[in-house]
Amino acid sequence: MDQLHLMTVFVAVAEEQGFAAGARRLNMSPPAVTRAVATLEERLGVKLLNRTTRYVRATDAGLRYLEDSRRIINDVQLANEGAAGVNSEPQGAIAVTAPVLFGQMFVMPSIVTYLKSYPKTQVDAVFLDRVVNLLEEGLDVGVRIGELPDSSMRAIRVGAVSRVLVATPDYLHRYGRPEHPDDLQQHNLIMSRAGNGSSVWPFRDGTKAVKFTPRLSTTTNDAAVSAALQGFGITRLLSYQVAEQLNAGTLQRLLPDFEPDPIPIHIVHREGRLASVKVRAFIDHMAAALKANDALNRQ
Repeated sequence: MDQLHLMTVFVAVAEEQGFAAGARRLNMSPPAVTRAVATLEERLGVKLLNRTTRYVRATDAGLRYLEDSRRIINDVQLANEGAAGVNSEPQGAIAVTAPVLFGQMFVMPSIVTYLKSYPKTQVDAVFLDRVVNLLEEGLDVGVRIGELPDSSMRAIRVGAVSRVLVATPDYLHRYGRPEHPDDLQQHNLIMSRAGNGSSVWPFRDGTKAVKFTPRLSTTTNDAAVSAALQGFGITRLLSYQVAEQLNAGTLQRLLPDFEPDPIPIHIVHREGRLASVKVRAFIDHMAAALKANDALNRQ
């Protein structure tokens, strides 16, 4: 069998963590997929996948080979695109990830306009409130809110957001406006556990962090916003998550002089200078939209 075909089958099985799922992805029969992986392992003289009745997982050698195979397959696709002259028009599928609320508010509009602009493309949107490893999970582009660790990922800074305390005018009228972080201990506090939610709220250098027991703890940012809008108490979220309510005046920003430094927003991707045209076009499209958005660039 052709080596590139064998590598493509192996990547599909490893990423889908199953022979049947890999077969469906490639529109092949499960026996053909099983034979292809067995042939590849025989040629290499190494076991690439651990198989049980419940799951299929890449071995340590398989994980290294998976990374190399993805890169080689991508390079071949790019070479084919260049030879065929299709670089003038993005086409094909890409997978994009972002935090849930950010993805719904800011990334999805860019995805829709991208798809409308390039009818031969498809996008798989994966919105999760956790850090996603693009390489391990087979994703092309991601949005990161926070400082980036050193990695092989390419990154483009597109904005910044702040951690903001908010409450309704009615709540502040009834319970008073805090003038210092220490005053928060006297208020009803609402904590979102989404992402890196914590019951310790840091403030600007020189001001101690406030550790508290929340009156209300939620698993989503939406729920924290909803509780604050009902006048229950004070919550702390990222500025983009409450930008609409702050603009409308239904929530008010508290203790702005004590807020920590803004948090950067980056678009990250795992392809270098030879990134496929579909990925380059999407990154350029989304970067322009995010950089132009006041909610992400006005602190």
